[in-house]
Amino acid sequence: MDPAVAKPMRSDAVRTRKLLVEAAAATFAEQGVEASISEIAERAGIGKGTVFRHFSTKEDLLAAIVSANQSSLVAIGERLAQTEAPANALLKFMSAAIELQIRDRAFCQVAHGEASDHPDVRSGRAALDAITAALTDRARAHGAIRQDVTGQDVMLLMSGIFQTASPLLSTQPHLWRRYLRLVFDGMQADTPALPGPAPEA
Repeated sequence: MDPAVAKPMRSDAVRTRKLLVEAAAATFAEQGVEASISEIAERAGIGKGTVFRHFSTKEDLLAAIVSANQSSLVAIGERLAQTEAPANALLKFMSAAIELQIRDRAFCQVAHGEASDHPDVRSGRAALDAITAALTDRARAHGAIRQDVTGQDVMLLMSGIFQTASPLLSTQPHLWRRYLRLVFDGMQADTPALPGPAPEA
């Protein structure tokens, strides 16, 4: 057998990895990127050494969790593009993206710093940019939103809505919906042209 060909993991190793990933996802979501490997290992019921046998660095583990969330969000966008009217698809996608930021601290932190240059995260971000652009272009082509809104505008707006509402999330957890509606109404067609060029990717 060619030694370069990776052997499939044993069933117990597969179960351990699943426990590890689930524990890491929950811990990073609650605590953000500051969560320690020790906490994750304890939550999974395994030793720290086992964590590093599956993921050589904390950054690799964090990137695996974040890229999985990115993929999930991309899948939501693709499904909405097939099942919803253009404006509704874009609105529901924006809602899903903001909700993910709210429930997962690490997702937001990685977008602006730690592990953001990891290849898996970069790949996930490119896919997320692409589906956001596709949903925006579709809505624009159908006249459902203003003609000068781009996918990159929408990416920044989704982050901005979360940042605006985040200081009051503990007491007003649904405040972000108010700002999403305000922003989306401002994206409607037949409104004055926006000043300045669109942001670059």
